[in-house]
Amino acid sequence: MAEPYPIDDDEINVEDIEIRLLLEAIYQMYGYDFRSYSKASIRRRVMHRMTMSGFASIMEMTDKVLRDRPFFVTLLNDLTVNVTEMYRDPEFYRAFREDVVPVLKTFPFIKIWHAGCSTGEEIYSMAILLEEEGLYDRAMIYATDIDKNVLASAKKGIYSIEAVKQYGDNYRRAGGRHSLSDYFTARYDSVIMEQRLKRNIVFADHDLATDQVFGEMHVILCRNVLIYFDRALQARVIRLFSDSLDMGGYLCLGTKESLRFSGQEETFDVINTPLRIFRKRQLLHNA
Repeated sequence: MAEPYPIDDDEINVEDIEIRLLLEAIYQMYGYDFRSYSKASIRRRVMHRMTMSGFASIMEMTDKVLRDRPFFVTLLNDLTVNVTEMYRDPEFYRAFREDVVPVLKTFPFIKIWHAGCSTGEEIYSMAILLEEEGLYDRAMIYATDIDKNVLASAKKGIYSIEAVKQYGDNYRRAGGRHSLSDYFTARYDSVIMEQRLKRNIVFADHDLATDQVFGEMHVILCRNVLIYFDRALQARVIRLFSDSLDMGGYLCLGTKESLRFSGQEETFDVINTPLRIFRKRQLLHNA
């Protein structure tokens, strides 16, 4: 297993050691495990928070993290990546309709896990797609994230009206069959997603770095999350997804992510290479 927050022998400096200690302190105190996240990404976010908050050193900030939970929440928001939008990568959703939905229509019940759901825009995108395909009534979507604050936002389903106006183009390009406005109610400068889209969504906190199998799914979506993990953690998460999928289940990753070096390449067939849609093989080859 890779060493948590690895430090190159020829590049050892005080800040690298302090970051390692900060991540260990966060794990021991609060249970969030960032120790195997990408070194460059973690360093950039930690240094940004140190500068913004006026600390003289990372160790000074670590002391604040341990003694001041509200400040820890601020740092947590920096460390967790919450870049999302409705129908992000519209071509993915179009391919999902074409390549995955026809198979899902043969199932009596559908379980979908969206890992790293952030503030929920992509959850509601999938709920709308399933409704338009006549599948939502027999589907259950499990929306998980490490950050309880963004989960609370996702559960509310309230977004700025300006952002949703931009999402309309994504929806059309993704093969949407109606108008995106059919799925929300506008209130002043915000919109709230229709309650009917929420009835089959379960929101739960889940840490991909430490938590276990999220059982017998037909589809797992984890798009643009693995890029923030080091290679060892990526492999761990791919194994977790494989173990959580039914035979014949689908795994959907981000366009910059792959199964390479995960040890699971032989477990999946490629359904769509550029859009990273994979299907767990029904029968594995004999060893």
